[in-house]
Amino acid sequence: MNEDTPTDEQLEREGDIAADFLEGFLDIADIDGDLELDVRQGRAYVSVESDDDSLKALADPDTVQALQEVTRLAVQRETGEFSRLILDVGGSRDARRAQLTGLVDHAIARLEEGASQASLPAMSSYERKIVHDIVAERGYTSESYGERDARHTVVRKA
Repeated sequence: MNEDTPTDEQLEREGDIAADFLEGFLDIADIDGDLELDVRQGRAYVSVESDDDSLKALADPDTVQALQEVTRLAVQRETGEFSRLILDVGGSRDARRAQLTGLVDHAIARLEEGASQASLPAMSSYERKIVHDIVAERGYTSESYGERDARHTVVRKA
């Protein structure tokens, strides 16, 4: 493990700090939610769940992304270290993975119809990683191109 890779203990601390921040946020917004903390693939993972529809407004992918960034900043303020924390609200990450799987399947269909490559829309680094994993599972290759907000993935036959 290199010096820049956080330990599970550090990631658990990130999760605890994030949970405290999110509990305060949910209290202010008067939204009920249960928090679950985990460490997955070298990242703190915080999930907010509810038995009712109270999280529906927060589960929009753009809203989750914004809340994730604010939560990362809160963790960074506390630890002094950059956080790669992942936030899931009401199963939004599973829903997004299903959407990304659909995009990959559509790209692969274009390749099977004779295209030499298929470009996907710009997305976050986390989403691109999911896409790369799905593409590899399907036996194809992918690479990311572009800068910052325009960074996107291109899929090709292996």
